[in-house]
Amino acid sequence: MDGSKSKQIGRDSVNSAPGFPYFTTMAAAAAACRLLRLAPRRLRSPRHSAPTALSLFPTPLSASSGWRSYCAAAQASAPPPAAAAAAAAGEAVGEFRRRLRVAEVKGGEDEGAAWVGKELTVRGWVRTCRAQRTVTFVEVNDGSCLSNMQCVLTPDTEGYDQIDCVTTGASVIVEGVVASSQGGKQKVELKVSKIVVIGESDPTSFPIQKKRASREFLRTVAHLRPRTNTFGAVARVRNALAFATHKFFQDNGFVWVSSPIITASDCEGAGEQFYVTTLLSNTAEGGCLVNNIPSKDGRVDWSQDFFCKPAFLTVSGQLNGETYASALSDIYTFGPTFRAENSNTSRHLAEFWMIEPELAFADLNDDMACASAYLQYVVKYILENCKEDMDFFNTWVEKGIIDRLSDVAEKNFVQMSYSDAIELLIRSNKKFEFPVKWGLDLQSEHERYITEVAFSGRPVIIRDYPKEIKAFYMRQNDDGKTVAAMDLLVPRVGELIGGSQREERLDHLEARLDESNLNKDSYWWYLDLRRYGSVPHAGFGLGFERLVQFATGIDNIRDAIPFPRVPGSAEF
Repeated sequence: MDGSKSKQIGRDSVNSAPGFPYFTTMAAAAAACRLLRLAPRRLRSPRHSAPTALSLFPTPLSASSGWRSYCAAAQASAPPPAAAAAAAAGEAVGEFRRRLRVAEVKGGEDEGAAWVGKELTVRGWVRTCRAQRTVTFVEVNDGSCLSNMQCVLTPDTEGYDQIDCVTTGASVIVEGVVASSQGGKQKVELKVSKIVVIGESDPTSFPIQKKRASREFLRTVAHLRPRTNTFGAVARVRNALAFATHKFFQDNGFVWVSSPIITASDCEGAGEQFYVTTLLSNTAEGGCLVNNIPSKDGRVDWSQDFFCKPAFLTVSGQLNGETYASALSDIYTFGPTFRAENSNTSRHLAEFWMIEPELAFADLNDDMACASAYLQYVVKYILENCKEDMDFFNTWVEKGIIDRLSDVAEKNFVQMSYSDAIELLIRSNKKFEFPVKWGLDLQSEHERYITEVAFSGRPVIIRDYPKEIKAFYMRQNDDGKTVAAMDLLVPRVGELIGGSQREERLDHLEARLDESNLNKDSYWWYLDLRRYGSVPHAGFGLGFERLVQFATGIDNIRDAIPFPRVPGSAEF
């Protein structure tokens, strides 16, 4: 059944709901809460086989249930002597078992038809509740997919007497039998035999209601926005991209390396780093007094700090990654990085994640090949494994995104030099906001013109940039003017990946550090890699949130990460 007015899945609506049943007495509720705190996550239960009847889902909510028995929480009775003795001797930890999710029921080609007639227990949060004269329709979402499970309740449903407690945002456990739906919005629904409200939600104050909420507003309630359609879909695609990232590199023989978050060096040489210090004590009322900060000759005395020198949050794991590539050949890092750039654009975050592989015995051509293969792999992965979410983005966020991503996954990438790219832009006779001139960095508008217009949506790699606009560690080309650097450009975003062949020659690297006014003593260990068994090597960096933006069509990068950190905002 579908009910009289079923709301179409769309945008950031969560839908409304009248109410839901809770425990019949306050005493039972208190007992259940104690059980939640004390009981193991899943109690031991016989393993079922095959996806039939009661195979992949828990048994009904009863005292004999091998899963969380919230309703049969505390049946006060003294344990028999044998049980007391066993308890004193200790008890084996229950077996962990994978729980059935709504996505596994409704995610197949038959949209759940194979589950008709089987018992099922759903745990999730209420999206809508529509009460009619003889039945009530409750949409429950467990976060595993965009689709809700429509649950049909009648006055005969156990727990129905507390239906007024069921509101949008409430957490529930519903138990019933899967049946074919009479409505056109879904193939199956759940005929509910029992319902339990685990956590109530005040309908007057819950900030996410049936009406569509702006993304700006949802950033102010980032702890609740995953319950909307858009941010639930972003979270699942982000998860799939992370999984595909690890799978690509692991399948190709790379070793994952955990690079440090605290560093004493500036990888990019831009100076936009967050300091890490213990000199600012919080013990004094109102915070640290400036006069209490140790100083010497009018400057901060870093020798009295925790690390006895200036320390920062890292802007990149690349330099540390190179050390392990010099021993393990091919490695990658995947972790948080930080940049203290006071920018409030839709493209910048103060905290973001970076994917940074390093390939030993490799040059710039190897680097470009790896970057192209990686991007095509992860794009294909989400197109094949996140179809429902990608259809949602294609409908509600960016029409045509699936075609755009398919082009990236299927078309061959092309490469051209920076000099040729500048010439192409000049010949276009197009008026750009930023000037086009050899020696200036390409802006987003230039990059997008190249990939979207000049090459009709095909990804383009620009290589061999002027050394003055690139980092010190990039290998200098024979012309003395350019370095072996590359940027991978994609439609709608522009630069998505930046990489280079690293400078493996000690004398050239020392000269570049001097040119960049960087202290060579801070990079002594990095220079050692060139002293002891140096090899040609290359790598690239990819901002993970930029990839999430590219894959979902989300306009603002603050919506591509669970809890954005930007100038003036560090909530949650």
